[in-house]
Amino acid sequence: MISTRATAVAVGVFFLITHVTSVVAAFVLFSPVLADPGYVLGDASDTGLKLGGILELLLALAVVGTSVAVYPVIRRFSPGFAIGYVALRTLEAGVILVGATAMLTVATLHEAAAASSTPESFLAASVAVQGIYSWAFIVGPGLICPVNTVVLAVVLYRSGLVARFIPVLGFVGAPLVFCLNLAKVFGVAEQLPDWAGIGVVPLFAWEISLAVYLLVKGFRATPSA
Repeated sequence: MISTRATAVAVGVFFLITHVTSVVAAFVLFSPVLADPGYVLGDASDTGLKLGGILELLLALAVVGTSVAVYPVIRRFSPGFAIGYVALRTLEAGVILVGATAMLTVATLHEAAAASSTPESFLAASVAVQGIYSWAFIVGPGLICPVNTVVLAVVLYRSGLVARFIPVLGFVGAPLVFCLNLAKVFGVAEQLPDWAGIGVVPLFAWEISLAVYLLVKGFRATPSA
């Protein structure tokens, strides 16, 4: 047998941590700031930005944690895919940290603007730094994550370590998310229909279902390849 219950639980927990931290940071704490280009000139508290930065740090650690935890299991089926998954997840985590640093820099610019007699001079820098976060979000979770999803899904599908419908969700969701973010890169996302946003659902379902499956059932007892 190739796996232990503890390994499965660790992978499941890391995946759940990535979801909680990413959703709270990006859509709860950072979203109001990103929606306000003039944030640096206001008098709002920077607590949300700093808390979001900490959550993004935890997110990056959990992203790497998923790959490190699952590596001993999947390397018995495909050593190349296993090391590739670790490398891609580490790359994704690095891009996430770039975005987190950018948002913490916005907090610094906000504080500097509040203490300056010419706060408007910080506006251009703040807008540029907020743009760095937006691009990091597109490149990391938007483009790199779908690629590493396919890498892991291939190994899980071939090995039968989990129920087959789970990697199938990854196969469906990864190309959709990749294409949606590629459209953002080339500035054509606005031309897509309103319902195109549901393309993120299969990828979201892939990670949630994988995490829950591993926490509840663990890896299937499968002979190593």
